Amino acid sequence: MARRYFRQQVRLGFDHVFASSAPGPLLLSNQKRIQELYRQIKDCVKCSLHKTRNHFVFGEGNPEAQIMFIGEAPGRDEDLKGRPFVGRAGQLLTRMLAAIHFSREEVFIGNILKCRPPQNRDPLPEEIQLCEPHLHAQLAIIRPWLICALGRIAAQTLLKTSTPLSRLRGQLHDYQGVKLIATYHPAALLRNPQLKRGAWEDLQLLRREHDRILSEQTS
Repeated sequence: MARRYFRQQVRLGFDHVFASSAPGPLLLSNQKRIQELYRQIKDCVKCSLHKTRNHFVFGEGNPEAQIMFIGEAPGRDEDLKGRPFVGRAGQLLTRMLAAIHFSREEVFIGNILKCRPPQNRDPLPEEIQLCEPHLHAQLAIIRPWLICALGRIAAQTLLKTSTPLSRLRGQLHDYQGVKLIATYHPAALLRNPQLKRGAWEDLQLLRREHDRILSEQTS
């Protein structure tokens, strides 16, 4: 487990790890490390979005999650409450998780950007460049088996591609050594219910791949 952790740290570009100076295990628990990361970055002012935000939306869920769901950026409800996916789209995401027998408490949910772009516009390249290291740090702590990219912008940003979401869906990709599955953003499903069948297929693929990895880990 420790060897896998250090390998992933290197892939993500870190040359150090969070460690405790107190007697005991070398590595802090994920819960403490994720709390420490939040403390370090919650007042981020690297880009101009800090001037218009109400809250820095760090993300939430299980710090030892096997699956991490990543959207593009907080929306209005998320900015007001400081939590990811809490509006109508978030309620749908909760139901989507339940459909494949997961709860929000079992997974980790976050975004590429931690602050809301004005009027929910698309993230700018420079905003992504400045904020994505925060996501890398989260991944280095959580070390999920799988990532589910929610929506076109999240998928294209993570995979560094302009390939349409329709061609990215239905297959496994690699992001910094972690397997990634792309699907529709819940907000898109609310606008276009006809997309729900495709999203269901993606969720089933996610569940199958999770169960396959779990079987390998326990065999």
